[in-house]
Amino acid sequence: MAQSPKQKSITVHWPGGSCSQVPPGGDWLAAARAAGVSIPTGCLGGSCGACEIEVNGELQRACISSIPGGSDTLIVEFASDPYW
Repeated sequence: MAQSPKQKSITVHWPGGSCSQVPPGGDWLAAARAAGVSIPTGCLGGSCGACEIEVNGELQRACISSIPGGSDTLIVEFASDPYW
């Protein structure tokens, strides 16, 4: 059985309209910083939720999540919490 080639980069569409190429498995906070996007942070351990982003409609905590592979394009939005 033939193996599929390893995915080298994913196009990420950031809030505000910017785009960047990122490697799957990379760090969300570093990728955002390199793209000039600031993701709010708090505890940096995943418990406070300040860094929540929506990636293709699914919530992720950017400080503890890796950039998923398997897709050519990811759309990132900042999660909104009506209580913050």
